[in-house]
Amino acid sequence: MRGELSDGFVIVRDQTDGNHLYGKGNYGYPRSGGGVDLDLLEACLLTELGKLDVFDGKKKLSFENMFRLSSELIDGFDIIYIVYRDIRLGRGLVVKQETGNYDLSVFGAGKRQSNSRPAYMLRAVSERSLLDASESLEGTKETNERRKNLLYGVVDEEGDVTYYKLHVKDPAGKVFPTDVKGHADGVLVSDRVFIFDQSQSGFLHDYGFFGKLINGIYQLSLVEACYLIGKGKLTVKDMDGKELDYDDLFEYGFNEQDEFEDRLKVYTDLRERGLVIKAGFKFGTHFRVYQDDPDYCHARFLVHAVPYEITKMWPDISRTVRLSGGVKKEILFAMVKGNSIQYLEFEWYKPGLIPGK
Repeated sequence: MRGELSDGFVIVRDQTDGNHLYGKGNYGYPRSGGGVDLDLLEACLLTELGKLDVFDGKKKLSFENMFRLSSELIDGFDIIYIVYRDIRLGRGLVVKQETGNYDLSVFGAGKRQSNSRPAYMLRAVSERSLLDASESLEGTKETNERRKNLLYGVVDEEGDVTYYKLHVKDPAGKVFPTDVKGHADGVLVSDRVFIFDQSQSGFLHDYGFFGKLINGIYQLSLVEACYLIGKGKLTVKDMDGKELDYDDLFEYGFNEQDEFEDRLKVYTDLRERGLVIKAGFKFGTHFRVYQDDPDYCHARFLVHAVPYEITKMWPDISRTVRLSGGVKKEILFAMVKGNSIQYLEFEWYKPGLIPGK
C-alpha cells in the first residue's frame, strides 16, 4: 500500500487500505472521507515489514530513510522505536505514540483502540539514562488518577527491553507498641547500643520486637535506639557513663552513619504504620519490613530510604528489583521530602501476560 509523507506523519489515502490498517491492524487514525494518518512509529514499522511504501513527493523512502528522518524529528526515536516494536510485534499489544510526559500508550491484552482506552502510559528510556525518582513518583500518581499504570521500557545496549511497572504504595502492618510496662538501659559502643541486663531485653521484644539477642547481649541499632528514646522506653549512656538524650544520639548517628536522618525518618514512619523493621543489608537495602510477628511471618517489603530529588542509574534499579523478586518481596523506595514520606514500588513486569491488564 502507498503512503505520503506530510508534516511528520504519513497519509494513506486509499479507503480500502485505510480500513484494513485501522480495522484489522489497529494502525493509524481515521481520516474524514476515508484513509488513515499513520504516526512515524507506525509508518517505520510497516515500512520495515514491507507492508507500506512511503513517498516524499515522487521519491520512495526506504526503511533507512524513514528511520533517519524520524530520528531527526523525534528525540530518542531509536529507543522509542525499539520499545514500540517489541510491544507491537513481540507482545501483540496495540500501542500508540504519545506526546508530552509519555512516549507511548499501551492497550491491554486483547484490547483494541476502537473500543477501549489504554491501560498503560509508557516512558521508553536507555539503560544509560538517569531515573528522576520524583518525576517517576508524580507520573505514577498522575497515571493512577487516570486509572492507568505507568510503565518504563528500559532498552539495554543489545536492544533487549525490560519493563517496570510503578505503584504508589501505602504499607501497613499489625504490630503497634503495646502497653507493656518497662524501661531499658543501654550503653553506646561504636555504632550500636548494647543492653546487658537480659531481663530488660524481654520487654523490648514484647514492646514491638525491637533489637536482637546475640551471644547473651541484646543490641539495638542507632535508629532503633533513637526511636525508643523518643518513646521514653530507653536510656542510653556513653562509655564514660554520660547520659545521651535524643538530640545527642541523633547527632552522633548523623555524624557516624550515611543517610542516618532519612533512614530514621523512614524507620519512624514505618513503625507508626504498625510495621516491624529489621536490617536489610543482606538484601542490599536499608530495611526488611514485616507486617506481623517476625518470628512467624516473612518480610513483605524491602525498603530503601532516598531523598525525594534523587536520580539513579537504571542498572542500580535493575539489580535491586531483580533481587527483591528473587526473594519474593516488594521493593519500596521511601522518598523523603522534609517530614513527608511517600513509597514507590518498582515491579519487574511483562506486558500482555494477563488479559485486560
